[in-house]
Amino acid sequence: MTTAADTKEEYLHNLRHSAAHVLAQVVQELFPGTKLTIGPPIEDGFYYDFDSEHRFTPEDLVKIEKRMRHLVEGNHPFVMSTHSSEEARAFWAARGEKYKVEMIDDLKAPTVTYCSHDNFVDLCRGGHVESTKDIRHFKLLKIAGSYWRGDEKREQLQRIYGTAWSTREELDAYIKRVEEAKKRDHRDLGPRLGLFTILPDTIGPGLIFWLPKGATLRRIIEEYLRELLEKNHYQFVITPHVARVDLWKTSGHWDFYHEYMFAPMKIDEQEYLLKPMNCPGHIQIYKHELHSYRELPIRITEMGTVYRYERTGVMHGLLRVRGFTQDDAHIFCRADQIAQEVENIIDLTLEVLNTFGFTEYQVSLSTRPEKYVGTIENWDRAEKALAESLSKKGLKHDVDAGGGAFYGPKIDLKIKDCLGRYWQCSTVQVDFNLPERFDVTYRDESGKEERAIMVHRALLGSLERFVGILIEQFAGAFPLWLAPVQVKILTITDRQNEFAQKVAADLSAQGFRVEADLRNEKVGAKKRDALMEKVPILLTVGDREVEAGTVAVARRPTASSPNGENLGTLPIPALIDFLKEEVRTRKSV
Repeated sequence: MTTAADTKEEYLHNLRHSAAHVLAQVVQELFPGTKLTIGPPIEDGFYYDFDSEHRFTPEDLVKIEKRMRHLVEGNHPFVMSTHSSEEARAFWAARGEKYKVEMIDDLKAPTVTYCSHDNFVDLCRGGHVESTKDIRHFKLLKIAGSYWRGDEKREQLQRIYGTAWSTREELDAYIKRVEEAKKRDHRDLGPRLGLFTILPDTIGPGLIFWLPKGATLRRIIEEYLRELLEKNHYQFVITPHVARVDLWKTSGHWDFYHEYMFAPMKIDEQEYLLKPMNCPGHIQIYKHELHSYRELPIRITEMGTVYRYERTGVMHGLLRVRGFTQDDAHIFCRADQIAQEVENIIDLTLEVLNTFGFTEYQVSLSTRPEKYVGTIENWDRAEKALAESLSKKGLKHDVDAGGGAFYGPKIDLKIKDCLGRYWQCSTVQVDFNLPERFDVTYRDESGKEERAIMVHRALLGSLERFVGILIEQFAGAFPLWLAPVQVKILTITDRQNEFAQKVAADLSAQGFRVEADLRNEKVGAKKRDALMEKVPILLTVGDREVEAGTVAVARRPTASSPNGENLGTLPIPALIDFLKEEVRTRKSV
């Protein structure tokens, strides 16, 4: 039970867990025959998965929530009890709760625990508030599909999501964030703005089709990264999308990552795999020739597309897909170069994220676990280098003691968006394992072969995921330098068409992405359409502008200027100078 000594996080965890139990009770009361599965607390809320012949509707949520509010006022205490597994199995089998029976069988424990309140009981490990009276500020949110144990080959279930908070103010603030998040949902905005589409029925889920505007946006991001990385002495490479299974056995992915890899394909009697990672390919490039200590560090980078088998139930727009492109890089260096390379990576990461408008972060440093490869000396050196680099750059960080991968310590950086959500993007990982497995070496001053250290790094992570985050960060209204269409020319009548086409040609010749709306429509309708398309700069052309060789310039509405901003009338050369400066500075508004 929750005590006064519990932290707020623990209290919210227990509150939401308790709310899930009340939800399950009410669903079974209102829809007899419904079978229970699991109902955990999650970030900002809770859910419960049900097996029911009744198909839940939004109207059902209203009924369920109303009944829950009545029930919690009964001030029913949550009571834990312990039972033998044999007794529990018989109890739940008699109720027809096959999922609970399966859970008991899987536990293989002599005893299990229940939690009961009012006339309801559930198989439960605990973690609850004292009574239902504590559950005052909650709301049911939505219905979704799911599979038992997350396995699409198992029973299809119905999931009801809800949220619960300590105070009405916290609940109202959360609901407001949810409503704003819906407006920014990249799964809706992306296809509507012509950025991407997913065709699960004809091509398959989790595979992205970049539409022309989305491909333009992605190209702009890639060109920015390429320019920056070339300045920082990275060498761009391209590696195959498939390789023989033996490569992945050597790397260890076959043993440690098998469940996330697609099934092998047979080619010329050999088994091949779609690559889930770029690292082994980069190692092959490094090993293509011998290297001296004088050459190190060698920085190899690739916009590398990889393929990972994600279960159907966890895929989510661009944020969780089966095929994605990483801004991936691997640095091959000496042990004494780790610190400098990590500092360089942190500098690059912050520069890139700041350019896209992200300035707040959560940073964690994960250290040596119980099972590891490499020497303690190298681990200590790497951990020290990571920690000192973070301190030197003024980045406060949490330490996840023992949370490093078996192959090396790492830094993870989460960015905070405009809604206060955190997203994992950037990572720096020191790797002692793959250099050992692939015998990655360099020749030292005496000509002796020494083991190289490998540093993995991603600045943005998955481009698909980062674009999804960007869409939601900007609600599809990208800053000028990123916008797929930067300028839209709106004519008042057909008389201005020829002039508008010339302006569009002049701007295009200067590298701007511009469209001219020459439709026989009122200029107000053209403006509404351009604003729906989130075009940053609108140029209006009438007879006076044609005569003077100018355009009327306006910005689209923003949070700081809800009605937009009228920038006045500009001659074309002045307009070009204005646009060039704004693009050059890569403003994030």
